[in-house]
Amino acid sequence: MKENVLDVLMYLFETYVDTEEEPEADQSELRAELSRAGFGDAEIERALSWLDALTDQQQCLDYGSQTGHGTRIFNDFEHERLDAGCRGYITYLEQIGILSPPQREILVDRLLALETADIDVDQIKWVVLMVLFSQPGQELAYARMEDLVFEDTSGSIH
Repeated sequence: MKENVLDVLMYLFETYVDTEEEPEADQSELRAELSRAGFGDAEIERALSWLDALTDQQQCLDYGSQTGHGTRIFNDFEHERLDAGCRGYITYLEQIGILSPPQREILVDRLLALETADIDVDQIKWVVLMVLFSQPGQELAYARMEDLVFEDTSGSIH
């Protein structure tokens, strides 16, 4: 079975986001559950490390006043991994107020940490949901993003 880190993360997210049940506090139990679900050990370890890094970044997030007047310049490595459509979508999410500049930086970091060859807008949508879900006080932004994830994808985003 060829799974990637995002598949493991999406499984965890979909399993626990709409339930009252909390994820297993014990990582060994969580690993066992993911293994029973058919995920490989390497992907499980990478997914758990990805989540740990997301949690670590929350401590650095500044919820203070933000300026909307800056422009994000993507470096060469980010250009290689995030095509123009991805970069445009990230900018769009920031412009419509779903992402703040610090959240955008967490998103870019977590997207690059997926270590997948091709990152697309659908993957960005799911990672944005995970980033917003992990932060307190982001219920409105999360609900708006959820609408974008589940809307009909046949139309244009602009």
